[in-house]
Amino acid sequence: MAISLIGRWLVPLLLACLALATAPGVAAPAPGKTFKLLILDSQFGNPYDEIRTELLKSLAGFGYVDGANLNVKLRVIGNDQAKGERLLADEAKIPYDAVYVGGTVATIVGKKVLYGKAQPVIFAAPTDPVGIGVIGDFTSAPVANFTGICYPVPVKSRFKFIKQLLPRVKRLGLIYADMPQSHSYNQWVRDLIGNDPEFKGIEVLFRPVPLITGENGDQRMAENALRHIEELDPLVDAFIKPNDQMGTRKPFAEMVFKHATKPLIGIAKDDVMGHWGATAVVYPSHTSIGRQAAEKIRALFQGTPIKDIKPEWPKTYGFAVDLVKAKRFGITVPVEVLQLSGENIVR
Repeated sequence: MAISLIGRWLVPLLLACLALATAPGVAAPAPGKTFKLLILDSQFGNPYDEIRTELLKSLAGFGYVDGANLNVKLRVIGNDQAKGERLLADEAKIPYDAVYVGGTVATIVGKKVLYGKAQPVIFAAPTDPVGIGVIGDFTSAPVANFTGICYPVPVKSRFKFIKQLLPRVKRLGLIYADMPQSHSYNQWVRDLIGNDPEFKGIEVLFRPVPLITGENGDQRMAENALRHIEELDPLVDAFIKPNDQMGTRKPFAEMVFKHATKPLIGIAKDDVMGHWGATAVVYPSHTSIGRQAAEKIRALFQGTPIKDIKPEWPKTYGFAVDLVKAKRFGITVPVEVLQLSGENIVR
């Protein structure tokens, strides 16, 4: 009985405290209402885990607390689109106040099952939501029931960083997993180097490996990439990580560093700071993506129509550089890159 009585006053007290702590100008959650949120993530691991953690942390900061006035259900599909469609079709029978889809595969699943339906959908971290077809662009209001935040650093910003680090770069090797986000990203790269005079003279050599999901899939893809690493190594000035499942994981970075004589430009912070094998990286902030997604979900909870919530790119980017590897590859790191990297420097 004592535990029951404590629970009866503790939750309202917690919600009251959170309402007082809400930022000035931000409406507190509606009293007495419990919101339902479905999270459908493409897989476990980063960037999904870090984005999800920040999402829930930010929602709590806005006064929406899981287990109190917010019921959160997490489903993870292991990058299996068919499994995701089955799960989401079942979950769609429940009147969720918002559905969150994390990553490219989950966003594709959301498009298949929920596009044009009543339930509002917030995406986070798909590579190309325009190509998937859930939004028209990043400047207009949503035309359907989807909005959110894409994942990558814009290709032009990434290539500016590469040129800043490697001013004489002529040829880059890009080995990628055969999956939708790779196709979108690679087309952006082709468009950039084909149409922007700033990058005239840079060539990118693309090599695919089959997508392998499930246990040890990342390691097996990295092993399949080895023949491409050995083929491209004498032909390129550097390797760049792909914007896909293989690119966001450790085994591929380790494989390049172990078997190549050229530097690797990463795509995730851990490529450098986790000592995975990259020499430098400009990366999207997972914290920023999670916070931006939480802001959009809060707006939905407060009654803002999804057509009034514009999609966005990540607002914050980070930089990191490994000076030990840079020295090994004969790279003189510009002062500007060191300044941008701040504490994210391996010495």
